[in-house]
Amino acid sequence: MRGVNRVMLIGNLGKDPDMQFLEGNIGVAKFSLATTETYKDRSGKLISQTEWHTIVLWRGLAELAQKYLHKGSLVYIEGRLKTRSWEDKDGNKKFATEVVGDNLIMLDKRNDGNQGPTGIDSSDSSDNDPDIPLADDGSERLPF
Repeated sequence: MRGVNRVMLIGNLGKDPDMQFLEGNIGVAKFSLATTETYKDRSGKLISQTEWHTIVLWRGLAELAQKYLHKGSLVYIEGRLKTRSWEDKDGNKKFATEVVGDNLIMLDKRNDGNQGPTGIDSSDSSDNDPDIPLADDGSERLPF
């Protein structure tokens, strides 16, 4: 049986996107995203639990995030989990699990008077993570 690696999050940015350009002028943006769940415990007390996620966006999505998103922005992110590892300066192995986004919907109200979400889907263009092989028609090749 083949696996599925899909993540869907709605949350608020914890900081402005950090934009960098790699060799070949490939843009990558990283930011933290907070998702909060609220529930009542047995005594009726309201409890909130916040999880922090590291979001990574590539190319066109990265540039749009850098241009339009800021700390506190409410967004829907869809993507996949990716874990990377490295050794720190003391030789200790470190790991980080990130969400590589390929779909972004801005859920904040617009400042121009129009209301409603604005969606940006990287599958509409070739703005995907370089690790995803593309078919001749520009669509992703699925492993199943």
